[in-house]
Amino acid sequence: MTPVKNLILFLFITCNSIAQTAPFYKSYNWETNPSYQIIGSDNDIVAIKDKVVTEFYFEDKNLTEYYLEHKILWLNSDDRIEEYNKIYLPFSNNASLQVSKARVIKKTGEVIELDESKILSAENEESGRKYNYFALEGIEKESIVEYYYVVKRRPKYQGARVDIQNDYNKQTVEFDLYAPANLLFTFKSFNLTSTVTKDETSSEKMHWQLAVKDVVGVDKEEQSPYRAALGFVMYKLHQNTYNNSIITSYNEVAQNLFAFYYPVYNEEETKLIHKFAKNIKIEEDESEENKARIVDLYIKENIYISENDSENLKKLTNVLDTKTANETGIVKLYVALFQKFNITHEMVLTSNRLKLKFDKEFEATNFLQEFLFYFPASKKYLSPSKFGTRFGFPPPYFMDNYGLFVTGYDIDGKRKAFSEVKYIEGIPASSSKDEMFIEVHFNKEDFTKNTISLERKLHGYYAMNIQPFMNLIQPNRKNEVIDESFAQNTDKDAKVLKRELINEDPSLFGVKPFVVKFDISSEYFVEKAGNKYLFKLGDIIGPQMEMYQEKKRILPLEAEFNRSYYRTIKINIPEGYQISNLEDIKIKNSYATKDKELFIFDSYYTLEGNVLTVTADEHYRESIVAPEIFEAYRTVINSAADFNKVTLVLEPK
Repeated sequence: MTPVKNLILFLFITCNSIAQTAPFYKSYNWETNPSYQIIGSDNDIVAIKDKVVTEFYFEDKNLTEYYLEHKILWLNSDDRIEEYNKIYLPFSNNASLQVSKARVIKKTGEVIELDESKILSAENEESGRKYNYFALEGIEKESIVEYYYVVKRRPKYQGARVDIQNDYNKQTVEFDLYAPANLLFTFKSFNLTSTVTKDETSSEKMHWQLAVKDVVGVDKEEQSPYRAALGFVMYKLHQNTYNNSIITSYNEVAQNLFAFYYPVYNEEETKLIHKFAKNIKIEEDESEENKARIVDLYIKENIYISENDSENLKKLTNVLDTKTANETGIVKLYVALFQKFNITHEMVLTSNRLKLKFDKEFEATNFLQEFLFYFPASKKYLSPSKFGTRFGFPPPYFMDNYGLFVTGYDIDGKRKAFSEVKYIEGIPASSSKDEMFIEVHFNKEDFTKNTISLERKLHGYYAMNIQPFMNLIQPNRKNEVIDESFAQNTDKDAKVLKRELINEDPSLFGVKPFVVKFDISSEYFVEKAGNKYLFKLGDIIGPQMEMYQEKKRILPLEAEFNRSYYRTIKINIPEGYQISNLEDIKIKNSYATKDKELFIFDSYYTLEGNVLTVTADEHYRESIVAPEIFEAYRTVINSAADFNKVTLVLEPK
């Protein structure tokens, strides 16, 4: 469930009197004598038909929804047959199955229709979630699987999505929405040229429809926001003309959020909040930024966040007593402490941009998936329910996206909430840096042996996977974990001579970089070739990503976050030797707009006496890469991989 729908914002719509015909599904059926055809296709799957029909219907004066899904799929590979030999049916406490039909049509024309005895039940061992499914039989290559079901459910009308596109071709895609005459829906198409239109010929009920032919499948591409980039339709109930009420409104959402998460605390709650807050050490003159950082760290180190939707885990008193909360409960705790310590903030609801980009114009609760808090004083965010994140660095895919910002005030004794859709800026590359300072010495007796000094500084997201959790690593395993992650990143057999950790206190995350220093000995980086020595310069910075793209890029690429790399490698060349291929070090590729250099890799060197200093700087100042500039991005990414392959040749002078 989304945070909003998990709250209490579901609005029951009633109507005292309205003439209605029977629900659509009562007269719906598949073809009695199917004669579907696929001509000359070498695809592994084709959808002959992909249809969704939903009807909002008054029963006992309350609104309900009948939802139908009908698919006809031609299967032509073992993998696709395995994928569809089970047809999963909806299962929910708020839904009931009205119709369920399935059949297999072999390429010979033989039809195998499944009855309800073939509907089986199972339970996911990990989640405990129950589900029903059709177990299909007799599927072979070039068979057709056809099924449809109708479910009666609690109506989804404040924002729902219907997928039009997938990773396979579809001959026909249809979407129909029926509603009583007093309910007006609005629609928006995403990544599509086709739009939903109103059926003006329908007189008995409201009817909107979309029909699209020959929908081309979209292949998944590396680091693409695949689900967000597919074609789909969003719909919502906008108005009930029976009483002229606007149904789906962010202003209404904001008011409900404010009332729910910012209540007037009773005496018991106030005492428990005060008792809990006494454990959080905040100086009176602390900045708002540091106060928010301290509160965030304390909560994440002392409160267990559960995925259980239990009502007890939503109650603030229970959270403060048991130190356990679900998402709702933890958001309440943050709000209580922000108010206790006078930390100015705004509540933000947004979406994961890989799955669904927040649309700034179409107000629908679908977009209100993830909670953040925004702090105007520092212009930073935090994620209350994502344990692995810390103040200033929420999940990257929640950023570079729009969001609903909610604030509230007491005005003339009345509590009033305000909302605004604004852009959540991504964190700049300069805040997430990976810096390496390396010095290499050759053994005077055997040049294939090196002593290497390494200092590595991790900032921002690069430190977030380790700095906040250093106190959780068992003391007897700390050296092993650090050595494997840093000193032995390339050479697993490297011997660690000396190590030093700086700023490992979790409270320093976002304030000071996490620093590791090592002295190691290695026989990995140099090979002897006659009277020459081959030094693997590129390997010393560790493995690098290399991107391949055989076809033209169709989808955008979305990296997690903006980032920078700085590497300085000082090589002490043995006496009597020189490096014959210094120019191999020079690699430079970049892409810039008129206003900004977005991507760059630049490696170069200086030589003073027998000391060679190699510098490799790399920056990605934009995380969302449009298809038309993908090749420029790929060239920069692959420059680092090219540097990784550089081997220097040491030869006698």
